Amino acid sequence: MSDLGKADREFFDEYIYPHLGADREDVALGPQHGVDFGVVDVGGRAVAMATDPIFVMPSLGFERAAWFAFHILVSDVAVSGLGPTHLSVDFNLPPEITDDQFETVWSTFDREARELGVSVVTGHTARYAGCNYPMVGGATAVSVGAFDDLVRPDGARVGDRVVITKGPAIEATGLLSITFESLMRGTVDDDAVDAATDRFYDMSPVRDALTAAAAGPVSAMHDATECGIYGGLYEMARAAGVRIDVERDAVPVQPGVLAACEFFDVDPWSSISEGTLLLTVPESGVEDVLATLDDEGIPAADVGQVSEGSGVYVDGEYTEHPGVDPFWATFEEYMGKLEAE
Repeated sequence: MSDLGKADREFFDEYIYPHLGADREDVALGPQHGVDFGVVDVGGRAVAMATDPIFVMPSLGFERAAWFAFHILVSDVAVSGLGPTHLSVDFNLPPEITDDQFETVWSTFDREARELGVSVVTGHTARYAGCNYPMVGGATAVSVGAFDDLVRPDGARVGDRVVITKGPAIEATGLLSITFESLMRGTVDDDAVDAATDRFYDMSPVRDALTAAAAGPVSAMHDATECGIYGGLYEMARAAGVRIDVERDAVPVQPGVLAACEFFDVDPWSSISEGTLLLTVPESGVEDVLATLDDEGIPAADVGQVSEGSGVYVDGEYTEHPGVDPFWATFEEYMGKLEAE
């Protein structure tokens, strides 16, 4: 396992996967490395669930930080195609958080939950010594719906088209440019800095996923989080046992992304990109999915195809999983530079 970031597949297969408790017939989709959610069959209904850290960055401002934290939590079940319905929240808060700051966090969670029809059903809230930002607890999000509406993460099929929304490094750009905006100013063109910071509210794939699933048919969806687009495509191909070919120039790239990635010296294609949705769509449905996304103002493009074989090929060349996301080390490096100012 790398020093920073998620456990890799080898660690998962050796330490986690062999030890999953009891075998139950109601588990319709169990844990797999790089797969966003699991599914339980409850009386013929699909119950998709996903667990993530509560990620709160005070440097963003508590309202903005809470918006992002909430959308991280519900995004993994949203890519099931079923709208998020329930949330269980555990806050393990640092001692220095004030009541007013927590009120801002929680009222933002409440606002976003109401907008999506999500009910908080249980949780835990406390301050503890030794707890530090940005990881201040964890939560489990749940989506309940019909199995016919479920989009499985391993559903990509030969002949499908590959669709990508928003493009690379959305999260890396949004978080790095807002946190270290003062370091960018004077070195990067002001318009590019403004565009990079504007990427912040792109950092949710929830609307992308629910819009695409409703337009359908969609065979698989995945949120391009750690290791970005290249990592996400690799995980989709491996989950379905297929080959994915994409043309890099066909992928949309949002304003400010390339300038920010050049400044921070990170590869946009392997950098964390919460908010970027990867989809496979039967060819008959591509026009409807793209048109509906466009109607909602969500940039998207048909960038490639699914075929027999394995792995990911970019412009015809085999592309390995990046292995380590450059975001985490870069964030630590620039935090040191900011503190030294």
